[in-house]
Amino acid sequence: MGFFDNILGNATEVKLSEIQNEFASVLVEGETLESAFKIFRDKWVFTNKRLIMENVQGVTGIKREYHSIPYKSITHFSIETAGTFDDDCEMKIWISGSPTPYQKEFKKDINIKGIQQALASHVLK
Repeated sequence: MGFFDNILGNATEVKLSEIQNEFASVLVEGETLESAFKIFRDKWVFTNKRLIMENVQGVTGIKREYHSIPYKSITHFSIETAGTFDDDCEMKIWISGSPTPYQKEFKKDINIKGIQQALASHVLK
């Protein structure tokens, strides 16, 4: 991923071998990485059991938040692609027990459909 892709927040697919060690301490027994996307400093990691969203915080990037969403708790999801005057894409994920969706905005050059396909392939099993 190039410098300008990072600045723009474009999502790129990450090789699992590159993040295996980083996520080893977050995974449970029997859980395996299946696909991952990097969005600037953050990552969306799809395992065989859940979606893990890593949010890198602070200037140094040492502090990290890991938000886990088990696939079985996702009731539905949507994507909104960028338009002519609206430069952002958006994904919403509804989780059972919560009336408000989890929302994430992405820059327009992101492969939002690729992220949606990865999510769909796990939720619709």
